[in-house]
Amino acid sequence: MQTEQAAVNGIDITYEDRGPKDAPAILLVMGLGGQLTLWPDEFVAALNDRGFRTIRYDNRDVGLSTRFDAAGVPNLKWMFVKAAIGLPVRPAYTLADMAADGLGLLDHLGIGRAHIVGVSMGGMISQHIAARYPDRVLSLTSIMSTTGNRRLPKARKEAMQALANRPMSGDKEALIAYGVKAARVIGSPGYPSDEERLQRRVRADFERGWYPPGFARQMAAIIADGDRRPMLKSIKAPTLVIHGEDDPLVPLAGGRDTAAHIAGARLLTIPGMGHDLPLALVDTLADAIAGHIGEEVAVAA
Repeated sequence: MQTEQAAVNGIDITYEDRGPKDAPAILLVMGLGGQLTLWPDEFVAALNDRGFRTIRYDNRDVGLSTRFDAAGVPNLKWMFVKAAIGLPVRPAYTLADMAADGLGLLDHLGIGRAHIVGVSMGGMISQHIAARYPDRVLSLTSIMSTTGNRRLPKARKEAMQALANRPMSGDKEALIAYGVKAARVIGSPGYPSDEERLQRRVRADFERGWYPPGFARQMAAIIADGDRRPMLKSIKAPTLVIHGEDDPLVPLAGGRDTAAHIAGARLLTIPGMGHDLPLALVDTLADAIAGHIGEEVAVAA
């Protein structure tokens, strides 16, 4: 994989730009603690094969993009308590800042308008992009994400434990084993990952840019973001919401709530899908996104 760096929004963002430069552009926004490599190569290739230019990138504080070491590591348990009782939470940066990073990357690449596709926290960031920069967004696809509505069902206990107990340091092999276990816990029960491939992917991500403090600061940004439902009502971009029916980390209700608060949004639920992008669903997801984008292009024409 050939990546480049862009100076945007006062920081450096590492990205990969693939596909014809004159093709419709899709900005792929990854989730909590995920590097750009968490977008499967097969999924990116599927979008390219369907005639799209794809830009995937490391969010700030992840992978090879700028790290915010000087901000320190937040006390997440205390932040959860403060949020629960209505006290303000002050993160090192906000999801709105991360949305500005994505927009800055489009500026760097000379892309005026793009289709935005985000997963999990990346879906939250994508919601901010669509709401804050409507003139730059051709369409929005929010995958396995949610609204910040605290009345929604919580993650399953085992999924929350996998997230909350993420180690900050330790033996390399033990950390990789943890990553594999966590991926299994939140993954798709109907489409389990091949064990050897999963091991390779987690090891490669660890060696490329394992950085748990960034994960903690990104989680703080999510906690501080609060309820996005009022913001979602302002989104005018044609929106597709995709959600796994068996997501243990962000339950299906999160996707339903997202679609319910964006005017005209369509909801696609997928049986057996959890909180990942399984290879068996690459064509299903790519077809859904391409169909959504294609319809909007046809309407615009």
